[in-house]
Amino acid sequence: MNKTCLALAAVAALVASPFASAQTAAGDILVRARAVNLAPSNQDTVPGLAVTIDHKTLPEVDFTYFITPNLAAELILTYPQKQQVRADGTQIGTLKHLPPTLTLQYHFTGLGLNGLKPYLGAGVNYTRFSNVDLPAGLDVERNSFGGALQAGVDYMIDKNWSLNLDVKKVWIRTDLSAAGTTLGKVKVDPVLVGVGVGYKF
Repeated sequence: MNKTCLALAAVAALVASPFASAQTAAGDILVRARAVNLAPSNQDTVPGLAVTIDHKTLPEVDFTYFITPNLAAELILTYPQKQQVRADGTQIGTLKHLPPTLTLQYHFTGLGLNGLKPYLGAGVNYTRFSNVDLPAGLDVERNSFGGALQAGVDYMIDKNWSLNLDVKKVWIRTDLSAAGTTLGKVKVDPVLVGVGVGYKF
């Protein structure tokens, strides 16, 4: 019983340590690396043809600059991701997409959550489609602009290192065409769930 009490006291002391409650300041830069699961909504408005891309786990890196202790801007990056394209469940080709996203975030402070620092964000996504390999005559619009919403939480391990959980909804849409004629719009609109680690400079 004494050992259990001592262990619980040590955990409580760690969670309540000054490092766990370390605050950010204007000018701080937080760099995170995440593993992200991309789950597309796979909606389309192509008459009579269900065009989809596959779910994918991808690496992500982001750079967060704190304008104030609460307000920050985050740039979210990865490298071009290769996706399988399917029509009515049958693979018809592949393409790559590069989806950098910029969000403005509000970080909640002073909540007494023992090192847990939640945030909300909203911004814009630009997606560039490349290396499009589809049946002859089929093509997609190469550029997509859309909104992005974000919610997440950081847990401060010490004054620099943190763990992160992040969820984003991103609107990515492109026109599908055949021989130059638009057939309809493919709505990828994925939800991205990421876990990772961060370091604050």
